[in-house]
Amino acid sequence: MMFSLPKIEKITRDVALSHFLLMSGYKLYSFYFPIYLVAESFSLAQVGYANFLIYLPIAIFAPIAGFLNHKINPAVLSSLSIFGYGVHALGMIVFPNIFIFYLFQIILGISAALFFVSSRAILMSSQLENYDRSFAWFYSADLYAAALSPALGALVIWKFGFLGVFALALFLQFFNAIFCYFRLKNQTNHLPDSVKIKESSQNYLKVLEVIKNKNILPFILVSFLVLVFGGFNNTFFALFLKSLGWSLNHILVFNSVLSLIFLPISFWVIKMVAKLKSERNVSWGGQIAGASSILLGGLINVLNFYLVFFIVLGKYIGGLMAGSGRSGLLSVKLKDKPEESAAIDTVFAPLATALGSVIGGLIIASLGYSLIFIFGGILIFGAGLFSKFPFAKINKIR
Repeated sequence: MMFSLPKIEKITRDVALSHFLLMSGYKLYSFYFPIYLVAESFSLAQVGYANFLIYLPIAIFAPIAGFLNHKINPAVLSSLSIFGYGVHALGMIVFPNIFIFYLFQIILGISAALFFVSSRAILMSSQLENYDRSFAWFYSADLYAAALSPALGALVIWKFGFLGVFALALFLQFFNAIFCYFRLKNQTNHLPDSVKIKESSQNYLKVLEVIKNKNILPFILVSFLVLVFGGFNNTFFALFLKSLGWSLNHILVFNSVLSLIFLPISFWVIKMVAKLKSERNVSWGGQIAGASSILLGGLINVLNFYLVFFIVLGKYIGGLMAGSGRSGLLSVKLKDKPEESAAIDTVFAPLATALGSVIGGLIIASLGYSLIFIFGGILIFGAGLFSKFPFAKINKIR
């Protein structure tokens, strides 16, 4: 039987492609950012704070972005947010002091809130055949960008320094902003409505009431834990590999090969995600991500390129399943409130990532990478396993 790609609707394709271009521009330099900051005499805690100031504003601004999606075409908001990423790249060239540096991290966070709320609102409000599958395409776009951008970024940094890579990122984000506007505007003209601030606030309360349901909350919590640990990895994993004695070139090859290999595997994961219920995607995703983390910490003394490769591959698979399941679950349960649902869904990822970044920066020195991976993995695996029990009850009711 010939290999075939999972199905993808036109609007899912355009939103995912815009996400891919956005992450391609950002990942030209973001993968090296922690190493760059440490080389610039930033402490590990300050590296954590920098990421905290990116992700916390996403969580704070997401509800505002949700309301703006009632008033302004989300394609317009997405385009503006992409340009904000370009402003961040420009800011990394011109910032004169630490205060301005942190200010640009906040600008990036606000831009990310606009993009991810608007993109999720577009998908959640569309008539999609399978929401889990569409969000799997959307989330995997980030991993596809990771396959190529860090390698290109390294080449540019080697040739022109960070000034060159920031300039290239600015150009790519400007192009993507134009692409997003013209590809999505006509498909989303119907989405803005006349909802007032008071009504939107009431919608948020209704959304939270739905999420608090015992048949939904456990799966949200599992996904949240996966994201917290993902935030730790996003910030410190390159430094972890350096602690194993890996060179920057070694880390670059590892990241590029991993992302390239994961690309065809992700197609299989997307097909599997489409066949499972959202709850089961979250549950299995948490268990896979947790088990992978336990192995990474437990085998730290014997880790080599191949072991790390297969373990992190498992974490990628688990994270994609858990994230797609969470967004798919919220899309189905909150179909009549896509803007508020998109905002709440967007809050989970940055809030968890911010917590993972800042907590990791504070406890690495005392616990070390091994214990953090083991304890975090046990917590995630246990949460994923426990969430199965209410899911089994749901099946009996059905």
